[in-house]
Amino acid sequence: MPLKLSLKPGEKFVLNGAVVQNGDRRGVLILQNKASVLREKDIMQEDEANSPARRIYFPVMMMYLDEAGAERYYDEFVRRLTEFMGVIKNPPVLADCVNISKQCMAREYYKALMLCRKLIEYEDERLGNVASGVPADRG
Repeated sequence: MPLKLSLKPGEKFVLNGAVVQNGDRRGVLILQNKASVLREKDIMQEDEANSPARRIYFPVMMMYLDEAGAERYYDEFVRRLTEFMGVIKNPPVLADCVNISKQCMAREYYKALMLCRKLIEYEDERLGNVASGVPADRG
């Protein structure tokens, strides 16, 4: 099934590891086959992985963007997820953690990333980061 991306002027995204930027007009891009695509708003820099949930998001993002080298990031992901689950008592959040792990084991990294966004939102609510964006506070 093709993936249709509607892009804002100047919007950046990563396509199979390459950073691509849209021109000065709105644009539409249709991908006909499987590719790793991540919009600018979902890209996290390593120094932005500054909270427990973001430290889970970052290695999952790296596994998604570099699927061939995913094993390099997997141990970090497991360590961070285990730490997070060790202090969380909320059953729905723990269920999200289990689902993130399942998605990663199935190499469904994009689905895992979307679940990680829920962890970041949960964490931000608990820490009072009301204006925080996902994956990192950019404003």
